Amino acid sequence: MPQLYIKICGLSTPESVAAAVAAGADAVGFVFAPGSPRTVDAELAASLGQAVPADVETVGVFRNQPLAEVMDIATSAAVSTVQLHGDEPLADIRALRDAGFKTLRAFSVDAFEALPEAERLLWDAERILIDAVEPGAGVTFDATNVLAEPPAGMWLLAGGLNPGNVAGLVKTLNPSGVDVSSGVESSRGVKDNGLIADFIRAARSAE
Repeated sequence: MPQLYIKICGLSTPESVAAAVAAGADAVGFVFAPGSPRTVDAELAASLGQAVPADVETVGVFRNQPLAEVMDIATSAAVSTVQLHGDEPLADIRALRDAGFKTLRAFSVDAFEALPEAERLLWDAERILIDAVEPGAGVTFDATNVLAEPPAGMWLLAGGLNPGNVAGLVKTLNPSGVDVSSGVESSRGVKDNGLIADFIRAARSAE
């Protein structure tokens, strides 16, 4: 079984980026979606990304923003990967990949479960993330239906994960990876470097 993929999202300081990299994260995420307490601008993300080794993905997170704007910000921020976290179509993912970015498409659990079978088969070839209905709120979701018919391709589990529950959820749901933001914060939008290390250690213990 491939090593669990771990993404630490919503980073905004050199210290939190360094903590995630030092603890063994596979990806660090920068939020460009407006309205989040974790939103950063492209200039800051580019600066933070300079300290990230080439084998760790830098992920820009967007939500229902025009594709041209996404590409412009992602290019300015020099991220390797674009994560779309809204209602974006598969065509946007393909366009981003054609432009040279790696991609990740996030679905709320409700949106994923509502996909028609034919459309779900198309997404099986993509890297996807399944999140709670309200992303970034630190709330877990009922994964019964996901467990009954999990995605066939690479998929990340998100939504309410923290150092105390991630190992058990990984063992139960067997995702390809996990993504955390609020679960490693001391207060909303403020990362705790100790919790980042604890989370990664706990997630790796479930492999």
